[in-house]
Amino acid sequence: SEDVQSLGNVIDPLHVIEGIDLTKLHETLIGGNLEEKEIKKAQQAQKTDFPEGIPECGTDAMRFALVAYTAQGRDINLDVLRVVAYRHWCNKLWNATKFAMMNLGDDYVPPTDINNSFDLQSIPHASKWILSRLNNVCETTNVAMEAYDFCTATSAVYAFWQYDLCDNFIEIIKPVMFGTDEVAKKQTKDALWICLDAGLRLLHPFMPFVTEELWQRLPRQTTAESPCSIMIAEYPLAVDSWKNELVEAQMQINIDAIKALRSMKADYNVAKMKPEAFYSSKSDECSEAMSVNKEGLMVLAGLSDIKQLADGESAPAGCAVNVVSEALTVYILLKGVVDAATEIAKLDKKLEQLEQQYEMLKSKIEDSGYEEKVPEKVRIVDAEKLSKQAEEIDSIKKARADFASLL
Repeated sequence: SEDVQSLGNVIDPLHVIEGIDLTKLHETLIGGNLEEKEIKKAQQAQKTDFPEGIPECGTDAMRFALVAYTAQGRDINLDVLRVVAYRHWCNKLWNATKFAMMNLGDDYVPPTDINNSFDLQSIPHASKWILSRLNNVCETTNVAMEAYDFCTATSAVYAFWQYDLCDNFIEIIKPVMFGTDEVAKKQTKDALWICLDAGLRLLHPFMPFVTEELWQRLPRQTTAESPCSIMIAEYPLAVDSWKNELVEAQMQINIDAIKALRSMKADYNVAKMKPEAFYSSKSDECSEAMSVNKEGLMVLAGLSDIKQLADGESAPAGCAVNVVSEALTVYILLKGVVDAATEIAKLDKKLEQLEQQYEMLKSKIEDSGYEEKVPEKVRIVDAEKLSKQAEEIDSIKKARADFASLL
């Protein structure tokens, strides 16, 4: 309607796909039935929403965003920044797939029968896990597609690619890929290829162009019956024999521990270092989970080593600690890795500046005429700022106490 157009929030999908600068975006408002006053209002709205214009996002990102938005109903309040994020994700998908194919090698021959290509009991732990996750996403996506629940389908496929395959599996298999066990290496490559092939086919209805391009590059054994395009390839179905709840539970314990270890490394400014770590476990399940794929855990957490503490054994002096769960606690040895005195000096300087800012703002708020003279909106902003500063001061004091314990 004219009222909606006057806001400047009606965007041509082609402008999102191909990109458009702010000047040309303004020109799209001219020549219609809007009055000069409304055109200026709409142009100001465009300038506020898209100060640099709309970046080129491509068809795949636009299509994925629209399908992911279907939970909202027929009318979609589209956030262009979300489409831009999906464009960046397309780039990540491209780079991750190419990197994964490098791991396969030029002489790799993929399995012809993915259901019977290997003994599921003998393959590496990480491969058991990723195939179980693949089974899960195939099941979820097919059920969602049958129900026309495209939002759930896109969320499931995105999560598999982003978190399971890219963030974890491709990283955790590095010790196997660079190791000397050729059988484990071949089994891992097979699992990786199956995930790439099925993952691209799962994603194809939502991102047809990038998936076709990448699928064509996958190594494969072709026969007269082989599909020549991903468009006519079978859509992946769940394979019940891949389901492994025990391995998934163990891997989740690993992932939780990795997050805790990474968080500690970030807090102590040793994210780029590889310190030694320890863990104490109160259950056999946690102990087994932490030991079953130790090398992969060390790669993902960025550690030089990780050891289990015996019952009743204390962690070495100079360790930072993080409680992962009731049954698992992890420690990072910082003594000799971190210069605690230098870090404390940095924190003291930052704390002094922040406390000065806090006292000035607090004094301003407590001034006798503040409530009457200062607009409500400004008072709300000031109150939020003061609360945020107080939280930051507490955080710095805690970090300072942690470093002091290392002296």
